Amino acid sequence: MSSMSGWSELDDRVVAHARALAADAVQKVGNGHPGTAMSLAPVAYTLFQRHLVHDPSDPTWLGRDRFILSCGHSSLTLYIQLFLSGYGLEMKDLQEFRTWGSLTPGHPEYGHTAGVEMTTGPLGQGVATAVGMAMAARYERGLLDADAQPGTSIFDHSIWVICSDGDLQEGVSAEASSLAGTQELGSLNVIYDDNRISIEGDTHNAFTEDVSARYRAYGWHVIDVAASANGSVDIAALDNAMTQAKKETSKPTMIRMKSVIAWPAPKAQGTAGSHGSALGDEEIAATKVALGLNPEEKFAMPDDLLKHARQVKVRNALVRATWDAQFATWAANNSQQAELLARLRTKELPAGWDSDIPTFAPGKDVATRAASGQVINAIAKTLPEFWGGSADLAGSNNTSIDGGGSFLPATSAIKDAHPYGRIIHFGIREHAMGSILNGIALHGLTRSFGGTFAVFSDYMRGAVRLAALMNIPSTFVWTHDSIGVGEDGPTHQPIEHFAALRAIPGLDVVRPGDANEVAESWKTILKRGRAAGILLSRQNLPVFDRTDCASATGTSKGAYILKDADNPQAILIATGSEVSLAIDVQKALASEGIAVRVVSAPCLEWFAEQDQAYKDSVLPRSIKLKVSIEVGIAQGWHQLIGDAGIAISLEHYGASADAKRLFKEFGFSVEAIVSKIKAAM
Repeated sequence: MSSMSGWSELDDRVVAHARALAADAVQKVGNGHPGTAMSLAPVAYTLFQRHLVHDPSDPTWLGRDRFILSCGHSSLTLYIQLFLSGYGLEMKDLQEFRTWGSLTPGHPEYGHTAGVEMTTGPLGQGVATAVGMAMAARYERGLLDADAQPGTSIFDHSIWVICSDGDLQEGVSAEASSLAGTQELGSLNVIYDDNRISIEGDTHNAFTEDVSARYRAYGWHVIDVAASANGSVDIAALDNAMTQAKKETSKPTMIRMKSVIAWPAPKAQGTAGSHGSALGDEEIAATKVALGLNPEEKFAMPDDLLKHARQVKVRNALVRATWDAQFATWAANNSQQAELLARLRTKELPAGWDSDIPTFAPGKDVATRAASGQVINAIAKTLPEFWGGSADLAGSNNTSIDGGGSFLPATSAIKDAHPYGRIIHFGIREHAMGSILNGIALHGLTRSFGGTFAVFSDYMRGAVRLAALMNIPSTFVWTHDSIGVGEDGPTHQPIEHFAALRAIPGLDVVRPGDANEVAESWKTILKRGRAAGILLSRQNLPVFDRTDCASATGTSKGAYILKDADNPQAILIATGSEVSLAIDVQKALASEGIAVRVVSAPCLEWFAEQDQAYKDSVLPRSIKLKVSIEVGIAQGWHQLIGDAGIAISLEHYGASADAKRLFKEFGFSVEAIVSKIKAAM
């Protein structure tokens, strides 16, 4: 039994049964990751019982700490604590681990199981996303309680993470951890389970660096916790480290904790086999004997032990009651901020929120990235919760907020630095930027955006996919969206990227054709409140005369008839910079007596949601010749143009030359497209 104050033999027994539950659950389904969940049982139990501020009766309580299990493969580590704490999981749910329809899927899934703060499993994402949560916590405090002294605000809380060797080998965690040190995120506490085992065995096959020294170099507070003499986690030392972590408010804290995977399984402990395979009935029975449990019992948790563990619900109810009283006092004294908070919690947009968004007049060409920058600043005037930045490309991405100040700690000597600034400098860290945006969205109250070049969306794809999977409103700004980048050449010219991004289910991929479509795109993105990426041009594009063309409000439907003709013989469907090219093709064909319709299709995902009547009105089946025009691969377009259609596309990489020359050389000219259409007719 630990010598910690308040820790009893009952706690030791709960932990012993929790280790056994991890082994039993994996054995029953026949697959999973028992070893880490067994060794982490005392770690998670100590955190949930003694340090985490949470209310199991209300998993979305505003005043709670956040907990992320970054090593999502060890999902039983979290599920068992949710069961013990009274979040609604019961023994039946543990028995249904990794089976169809259960509340205990193989990896924790946000929105599926109460108490799961984010979907984890892709290693490194949890650590990086937690950085975003900690940044959001600070920004939200600035909106709601900026003048409170450090540590005194009801909105001050901690972000806790348990991570593995694998998490810290992934580059995304390094990117984000470096930024967390720069940001001095004192609310962030990461417990690193240093068990030196991964699927291929000893992590020293590939991972021999001094992790503690690396994190100290990042600017973190690092606490090293050795294993106990018998190889188990030293609970007393760990408890003390958690206490120290909460006291450190000027730096993020890394608790590097030594453990033995699958302890105390006689044969399996310390082995790679225990990482991802069931232990077997014989080894589980021997483990239960080592734990002082009945080897014949499966899924055991005596009533007295469960009752003891669930006292955490009672204790935290008292904490919650105190917080509620403090919240009432705050709300009475801060009516304006309380009104803002009420709106932010319901995700509502205020009346007139889009009144400052500009309407762009025809006659002057405008790059859609430049138009987006103007729209971002217009939105920022009325939505204080709107903030963001870029991966060191703000001037190119047009992602700065005028007068917003740089989001940096109060100690920063950087010009315009402010702890509650609205401009995030992510540094050249695209993947971490994506994860941080997800963390901000998951934290719940604000809306953020992050920009880079479209070709580098590849670098952040893991985070983008998770945003779509979790159905959260992360917004990705991708500029320099085509061979229009010009002289930068093929390394910077996205070719396959539109199709690759559209292949992500749940992601809205928006490529507006002119400045007014940009404005409507931003409005729609904010109204819809789900994962979206907006693709924007480097080069200037014509602003369509809306007295001659249809209103840009059609943007919200994903595709609309931009300019029609009497009895059209073909339909031209274009996105982005190619929409103005389609208009020019229409004019050229009209001069030869050939009538065609031009459809602007800024977002195929939005168009897919429209009813069939609307789709047929835009793309009637009676008009067989449909022509897609987009400077990227044709993959996906045949769903709209059909077997009789023509895809004007680019099936190879670009080149280094000016944009006008590239478009001509690669067949994106009026002459080339007119020729193909006439041949098809």
